Amino acid sequence: MSDPLFDPDDEANTPLTAEKREGLIPSYITLRHELNEAEQSNIGAALRWSGARSRDILDREVLSELHRQMFGDVWRWAGQYRATARNIGVDAYRISMDVQQAIDDARYWVENDTYPPDEIAVRFSHRLVAIHPFPNGNGRFSRLVGDLLAGHLGKPPFTWGRKNLIDAGQTRARYVEALRGADNHDIGPLLLFARS
Repeated sequence: MSDPLFDPDDEANTPLTAEKREGLIPSYITLRHELNEAEQSNIGAALRWSGARSRDILDREVLSELHRQMFGDVWRWAGQYRATARNIGVDAYRISMDVQQAIDDARYWVENDTYPPDEIAVRFSHRLVAIHPFPNGNGRFSRLVGDLLAGHLGKPPFTWGRKNLIDAGQTRARYVEALRGADNHDIGPLLLFARS
């Protein structure tokens, strides 16, 4: 199953540049759709890993291991924080500290019933994607973390825009718009999108 927030059809046959293949493990991958298929298969393995036994998703080591489980068969850097600047996310030197602060905040929210369970999971997911800790896969990683935290809090996984059969471009646009709202302290649209 492809991820409609990541896999727009118009990019499926786009060749990957040498720069985009840096750190890639499988040598057969040359096109975007091949990369997407390999990553999606690896994410399926991560889902099995995460469900094999109860894991404390509010732990920095578990989060890094989850990312490694999601992308470790495809990328050499899987599970390792990025060391370079990106056009989104915090400065690389702040990643470890900001991830720990997000974890500490989420633990507080859970322990003190600060927000309803869905909101805790979506707020934590948003914090992670805003930090953008890894070289790639941050959106898929943060959504899976949101799903796992929701499950820990007794809620079903989120649908992340998959309830309505609309095209991937529209789904992605709605997601990005909801993220921007959350960036501006309006979590409502992202909460609605997560269950849409």
